[in-house]
Amino acid sequence: MNTLIALCIAPCGTGDEYAADVAEIVDIIRRSGLKSRTNSMFTEIEGEWDEVMSVVKKATFHFAERGIRTEVIMKADIRPGHTNMMTRKVAAVEDILKK
Repeated sequence: MNTLIALCIAPCGTGDEYAADVAEIVDIIRRSGLKSRTNSMFTEIEGEWDEVMSVVKKATFHFAERGIRTEVIMKADIRPGHTNMMTRKVAAVEDILKK
């Protein structure tokens, strides 16, 4: 079933700047081959539930397996019969704003 996830994963207690850490997580997500998009707060991932959750698990344990406390914030939209939600949802809002 198609799933859209908004995901934020960060190590805790490693300093004030997380860009390098976030880049490690984004690299894991991008190498998965799933459709993704990163913004300043979250990375969105879209695909089949099991594939998306496998990537979420891999990314989540990236720091934890090194003994680093890890914070995860995740929001999921499971919408049967819909695909390309990452772009279609934004396009629908933009269309309304153009009117």
